[in-house]
Amino acid sequence: MASVGIVGGLGVGATVHYYEKITSACKARGVAPDLAIVHADVDYGQALVRDGKLGALAQYLAAFIERLRKAGATTAVLPAITPHICLGELAPRASLPILNIVVPTLAEIARRGVGKVALFGTTFTMEGGLWGLLKGVEIVKPAPDEIAFIGALYQRLLDTQAGDAGDLADLRRIAADLQRRTGVETVLIAGTDFAVLFDEETAGFPAIDMARLHIAAIVERLTT
Repeated sequence: MASVGIVGGLGVGATVHYYEKITSACKARGVAPDLAIVHADVDYGQALVRDGKLGALAQYLAAFIERLRKAGATTAVLPAITPHICLGELAPRASLPILNIVVPTLAEIARRGVGKVALFGTTFTMEGGLWGLLKGVEIVKPAPDEIAFIGALYQRLLDTQAGDAGDLADLRRIAADLQRRTGVETVLIAGTDFAVLFDEETAGFPAIDMARLHIAAIVERLTT
């Protein structure tokens, strides 16, 4: 059985969400998961992203992955989407293979036959369109004012781990407008901390939860 190392703290809510979901799913399979978690500084990581210092971010994360390797982990996981911005720089530096969030997302998009998506997540993720990682998928960006609104809402969820029905109503309105204007078929929930507000079942618009798919892939790795 594999041992999975989680680079936590990016942010804390996302790490807790992954931990709870992974352990619950493993318990349902009769398995005690072999996990190690280290804590990175989300504010420092976000500052590196804002400054475009992706090499420095990759080096920062690689140091945590090395600590996980020394703790016995055989696979590393980033339980937040924005840090995947440096995946190209991180993979060659990392001392463990990274089970990244993009692979199961692409598989689910193909399974559903979806060709055009939008992203809801951090401003970095939405503006970057997942940085070319979703090969063969058309990504439609929300309008600049929509990106600013969603990004600010997401940052508040990350900081406070609390939202309300009005927040979800606003996201539903934006999703409906995107569908009407652009023909978007589904929205990728590209921010783990949205879990405090909604999931695929309660979104009220067609959605694919990237974290759910990632967690399922991690559980499969841990239990086979």
